Amino acid sequence: MNFFKKLGTANTLMLLLCVVIIIVAEYLFLSGEELHGIFIGLWAPMLLGLLILFKMVNNGSK
Repeated sequence: MNFFKKLGTANTLMLLLCVVIIIVAEYLFLSGEELHGIFIGLWAPMLLGLLILFKMVNNGSK
């Protein structure tokens, strides 16, 4: 619980969103929609990369 307080609400929601995206991509991939699954599966690393970028920009401005 202390980990989520330290992480913050916005970051926790972004991580939960990434988990949901991965689950949806796995479902699509395994149900026969391989290309759609791969396309949606690429959203999670992109969101995590943006999260890291925003953290770096925020820390640089302090």
